[in-house]
Amino acid sequence: MFFVCFVVTNMTPDDIISESFRIIEREVGPHRFTAEEWPVVRRMIHASGDLELVHAVEFRNGAVRAGIEAIRQQTPLITDVTMVAAGINKQALARRNLAVHCFLNDADIAGQALEQQTTRSRAAMHKALAEYPEGIYIIGNAPTALAAVCEAVQNNQARPRLLLAMPVGFVGVLESKARVMKLDIPAIVVQGRKGGSALAVAAMNALLLLAREGASP
Repeated sequence: MFFVCFVVTNMTPDDIISESFRIIEREVGPHRFTAEEWPVVRRMIHASGDLELVHAVEFRNGAVRAGIEAIRQQTPLITDVTMVAAGINKQALARRNLAVHCFLNDADIAGQALEQQTTRSRAAMHKALAEYPEGIYIIGNAPTALAAVCEAVQNNQARPRLLLAMPVGFVGVLESKARVMKLDIPAIVVQGRKGGSALAVAAMNALLLLAREGASP
């Protein structure tokens, strides 16, 4: 035990990530993902310690390529919660001059949610979709926010360049993700009840890395 602790504490952050990736590669073995998709899934596994994600993550309509192109074209990022916004790599955002928006705590949102008898997450997403109908949408918490995105797409009110559909929980989660699977937009979906801010952040940060020309995934 003491030997293991000594070895870990004397590894650099890059060493730890590289070793983590080697362990993931070894334990996952052969998989169904393309060379572009796998770095995204691998970072999600690294962020969560959950190897079962190899069975849960789905890529729709060329999601990775669409995401990279959207990032390189400085498409705004919209998140459902501040925790997701806080976790996205700030240096990578600055390098691309990318803006991140989360309307959840805006002064007008609580009143709108009360008036509409809905959640603040859903009201905030309505505001976001009106202002950024072609943004990159990163949903890591609220199924009501994801449902709002789906409705806007189905009603031709918005067409996100990329949708990360990763809400977590037990109420409305499966239903909101099922709706995403019927859309014809690029999307990365964590099927089932799994998801959360950490997975959404990991996926987005992986895409930011992939968008760097010549950068290692």
